[in-house]
Amino acid sequence: MITLGIDVGGSTTKIIGIEDGKIRSPQCITAADPVTSLFGAFGKYLYDNGISLSDVSRVMLTGVGSAYISGPLYGLPTEKVDEFMANARGAGYRSGLDRMVVVSMGTGTSFVMVDGDSVTHLGGLAVGGGTLQGLSDLLLKTRDIRKVIALAMKGSARNVDLHIGDICRDELPGLPLEVTAANFGRADRTASPEDIAAGLVNMIYQTIGSSANFIARNTGVEDFVLIGNMSLLPQCASQFGRIAELYRLRFHIPEHREYRTALGAALSCSPDIAPGERDVPPEDRPGVCRG
Repeated sequence: MITLGIDVGGSTTKIIGIEDGKIRSPQCITAADPVTSLFGAFGKYLYDNGISLSDVSRVMLTGVGSAYISGPLYGLPTEKVDEFMANARGAGYRSGLDRMVVVSMGTGTSFVMVDGDSVTHLGGLAVGGGTLQGLSDLLLKTRDIRKVIALAMKGSARNVDLHIGDICRDELPGLPLEVTAANFGRADRTASPEDIAAGLVNMIYQTIGSSANFIARNTGVEDFVLIGNMSLLPQCASQFGRIAELYRLRFHIPEHREYRTALGAALSCSPDIAPGERDVPPEDRPGVCRG
């Protein structure tokens, strides 16, 4: 029997299966609205994996779009999971961490603190993938994130950002000369699309990273797990590596990071699975950016 976790967004649905305690075939479907996206993802997942309805033990829903679903899914009863709880449980799977802050970088960004069995939503930022898409439309005339990332890979934020070294002769306490003083502080009308794209990605990641530093100073937590679509960008590891070095933090980038909320929903009906997976040696934990 397989348990399905489904993260229903406004137009994108992510679905993942848990069978015998193992992740099975995560998928993502985009459609015009949440209901179409959900039913499309569910049907495609069953078809692609040769799963019959009788093989599904439970269907666990989370995400903002789950509010549109009030009944069974293809005759199967559904259960709803609080999105922040799903973030916490999904990010904790095989993390080896009992104390961490989950940074869910989607359209915006949320911060959820996990301390053993205690889960607390700390708050969030109205900065994330939606910011990148909107500003790219205004400045680069495209909302296609793939095009924006391709441009950013060829550009340099150094050409549009103002750094400490641009305004100070000597380093300030805790602030090396290469640290950003003002995002887009030296940009002008001659800035190339490539440099603008790189500056946008840099600005969003630095905003999230600075918020993580404030949280660390107030909670004592130094481990942050990055999940959501913005954690998929090729610049993510290097950017947060620099942020980790500056603030002496650890940013963890797990496998299947874009599906961790759906995974957390699936795990919510199996409380015996995730905690037992926490005992992972540090050297086996994937994608850690260390400060």
